Amino acid sequence: MPDATRKITILMADDDPDDRDFARRALSQSRLTNDLRCVEDGQELLDYLGRRGRYAPEGSAPRPGLILLDLNMPGVDGREALQVIKADPTLRQIPVVILTTSRAEEDIFRSYDLGANSFITKPVSLAGLVEVMRDLGHYWFEIVELSGGDETRQP
Repeated sequence: MPDATRKITILMADDDPDDRDFARRALSQSRLTNDLRCVEDGQELLDYLGRRGRYAPEGSAPRPGLILLDLNMPGVDGREALQVIKADPTLRQIPVVILTTSRAEEDIFRSYDLGANSFITKPVSLAGLVEVMRDLGHYWFEIVELSGGDETRQP
C-alpha cells in the first residue's frame, strides 16, 4: 500500500496567475501536504525539468512526481511540452495530468496520443478546484505508486 504521508513534488505549468493561486489554495484546503512548484509556460517547464537557467543550481528544481499541465500557454504550449516530456527517456515516466479549460475532443484525443495520463477540464470555482485537487490527491498519492520525485536523479 502506498505511503499517503510521503511528500511528492507537484509541478504545475500554467500561464494564469489566478489559476496557479487557486491551485495552491485548493491544495491547502484539500489538506494535501505536497510541495507545489509552479512555472508559467512550456519553456519554463522544460527548463525546470532539464535543470537549465535559473533551475540549474542544485536543489532549485526537485524532480516532480506529478505534472499538472495547461494546454493553452504562450510560446511553447502544453501540447509541445508534453510531446518533449514523453519523448525523453529520463522524463517520460513522470505522470502528466492535463488541467485545462479546453473541452475540445481534439485536445483530449491529442493529449492522450502524446502520452498524457489524465485529462481534466478546470472547474470554474475554487470549490470545484478543491474537489478536483482532493480527488487527484487521493488517486495519485494514496492509490497509485509514484516514483517519488527522487531529487538525486538528474534528467
